[in-house]
Amino acid sequence: MKRIDLKIGFQCNNRCLFCVQGNKRDVFPNKSDREVREILEKNACDCRGVVFTGGEPTISESLVSWVRYAKKLGYQDIMIQTNGRLFAYRDYCEAIIKAGANQFSPALHGSTAHIHDSLTRAPGSFSQTVQGIKNLRALGQYVATNSVITKLNYKDLPNLAKLLVKLGVNQYQFAFIHINQIIANDPKLVKEIIPRHKEIEPYVKKGLRLGINAGIAVMTEAIPYCFMKGYEGFVAERIIPDADVFDAEFEIKDYTNYRRNEGKARGPACSGCKYFKVCEGPWKEYPQIFGWEEFQPVKAKK
Repeated sequence: MKRIDLKIGFQCNNRCLFCVQGNKRDVFPNKSDREVREILEKNACDCRGVVFTGGEPTISESLVSWVRYAKKLGYQDIMIQTNGRLFAYRDYCEAIIKAGANQFSPALHGSTAHIHDSLTRAPGSFSQTVQGIKNLRALGQYVATNSVITKLNYKDLPNLAKLLVKLGVNQYQFAFIHINQIIANDPKLVKEIIPRHKEIEPYVKKGLRLGINAGIAVMTEAIPYCFMKGYEGFVAERIIPDADVFDAEFEIKDYTNYRRNEGKARGPACSGCKYFKVCEGPWKEYPQIFGWEEFQPVKAKK
């Protein structure tokens, strides 16, 4: 199933420490109503799904009307990729569901307000996001959460998993931080925010196991196979739908190809790994900072 990821703008009511969009909110204007509608029209024949994303799409007053228009054009899977805060208001949930949205991907980065709000730098965001998830599930909606793994929350992943199970989400994903250039160029931020893959491995696996045991779909993103022994079936990259991404002022045709060949990297020893053909490796910024020593090829059994 092909889809489009439509970044409608980069304004956001959170200011996440780790945001891969960096300072785009200060550089690029939001897309106009005409631009959004033209993108939806242009791709309606070839794509079954659309993801409204950003920035934070829900802070746009036009989002509900764009969702309604996407449904009118025939898009079947209409996802809102969001920090989830506006869904704390049940009437907003009902309005966007009525318009046609049928999948929701809120971001929750900690099991407590202290952890989550420290990362989002938005006091009160944890309680709003949690309430948003509760509202969406009460309304029978498909909720697939995303949690970015950082140095500030990786030990909390099992507790976060317990909370997500309790909230009844349909799916949750742990995604390794995609290092933006602001972080990469600041040694202090690198030290404070980016964990090592070898550090996070046991916490990721424990967090996944809790979901598996509860019958919830679980995934990881941007964690190479050499850190997923016993959990290889939960690597999201093998099932992520093909997508065209409409970013700031450009379009990425075939994001899968872009991700594999430009966004990520594989090291000198990777060719000797039995997962070489399917593993995309880490985001390229990670080995640029830390090198390749951690990444040891998985040998095929003789």
